[in-house]
Parts: sequence; C-alpha cells; structure tokens
Amino acid sequence: MKGSDYISNAQNTWCPGCGNFVIQHTLKDLLAASVPPEEVVIVSGIGCHAKIADYMQTNSFYAIHGRGIPVATGIHLGNPALTVICSAGDGDAYAEGLDHLIFAAKRNVDITVIIHDNRVYGLTTGQYTPTSPAGFAGKSTPGGTQEDPLNPLDLMLASGATFIGRCYSRDKKGMQTVLTQAVQHKGFSFVEVLQVCASFYDAHDCYDEHVYTPEDHDPTNRDAAEQLIREWNYTGPGRIALGVLYTRDAMTFEERMLAGKEGTIDRTGIIRNALSGR
Repeated sequence: MKGSDYISNAQNTWCPGCGNFVIQHTLKDLLAASVPPEEVVIVSGIGCHAKIADYMQTNSFYAIHGRGIPVATGIHLGNPALTVICSAGDGDAYAEGLDHLIFAAKRNVDITVIIHDNRVYGLTTGQYTPTSPAGFAGKSTPGGTQEDPLNPLDLMLASGATFIGRCYSRDKKGMQTVLTQAVQHKGFSFVEVLQVCASFYDAHDCYDEHVYTPEDHDPTNRDAAEQLIREWNYTGPGRIALGVLYTRDAMTFEERMLAGKEGTIDRTGIIRNALSGR
C-alpha cells in the first residue's frame, strides 16, 4: 500500500507552512506500512488540527470541542481490533477536554492521542491557550496573559500515562520514530507535537535552537523521564527534549472491561439490528 492511498481528495485549507502538513504525511507513511485504511479510525475535535479527519482516507469521526478522547475510547471498546488515533489541539485537549485526557491516561485506554500543540487558538485567529508562554499577547490578551503555562507532559506522567513522547513538526524523521512506537504501544499513548503555526505563533526559531534528542535515555526510568520533562516550562529558554520520554507496560482498560467476554459479542448483529431500527 502506498502512502498516497491514505490522502483523501478533500481540498486542504491549512495555511502554507502549517505544521499540520508534517503530522498528516508522517501518519500516512507509518500507517501505510502497517495498517490498512479500513482498520484505522481517526477522531478529531474542533480546531485547525481537526481537518485531518477530512484529509486522511480512513474512517473518521468529528467530536465536539474537547470530547474527542471519550469518543475514541468508546470506538476502541466497541472494536478493540481497530487502530484508533485521536488528534487534538492544545486548546481542545488542555482546556475544554483536560478531564477526558487525564482519565484516559489514568485508565490506560489503548488509543493514541496526538496533540497538535501550536500553543495558540489558530482557527479563531490568535487567542492564548494553556500552553501559550507567560505574557503571550493575543487577541484575547492584548496586554499579555498573566498565566503561567501548563506542562502537559508532567501532568500525563502524574496521571499514569504508559507512553509519553514529544516531537517537533520540523523534524519528520524524529516524528515518525515517535509516532510509530506510539501506535504500536499497547496502552495509552500520548504524543505532543510542537507544531509551528505559521500565521499566529511561529516559534520555529526558538524550537530550532532548543530542541534536542537525549542520548542513552532509558524511557522506562520514570525519574529520568520526569527530569527531562521538567527541563522546559513552556515559557523560558530551557532545553526541549524530544523522543520517547517514558514508557511502561500495564494492563489496558479494554483488557479489564472485556475480561471474560471475548467471543461473546456479536458486533455484526448489533450493528445490523441498530440499522434496522430494532
């Protein structure tokens, strides 16, 4: 299967230079090498990131703002054989949907969550989000925001996520390595993509200077992962670690929920009855 088989014919309206293009093409390359389109479901919320549901030739579902993760959870519980990927923005997942993100990590739901973190509400043309730097001057905060940003990777570590990764939209090779491992991981995979918003918050100069991939890092070492995650506070000029930062094995939510029920669920019959109105 070719990567182009995963790209739909929908007109693409992302801005030139948007980091979403790299995420889309990284996903289509890794999926084409491992999973047929009919076995993939992409769930998205509201925001520029969400258009990936239109641009990928797979099963897809648009959720309301911040609610993509519970939809993805339900889809995978309904059919654990599917590869379920939830794309979310920083405003989508870290503001409206933060509770869902925390509980999916806590439960160890076997889905992959990709955060398109451009650190700004791009679709509504430039308001601050939970990961915008302190002092960010946007349309809703012309004098600069008075809030310190959230460190979502630190929160995910505390919430029990069994896979935590970070990548950068100007490093496709590194992104493919992280996302491939995330999709293959059995359990909750959280990947934050530091994504350049070419129109409202172009931070590529900062990222180009400060991102790095740690050598000889053991991602099973929680203390080492925590140290890397806390090197950067989303405001200052600290070093920004990329790659698979933390991973561990644990029983998934699906394994707990479906224990003893394997082979007893007639999914085809359930769908047939639903379509026939019974």
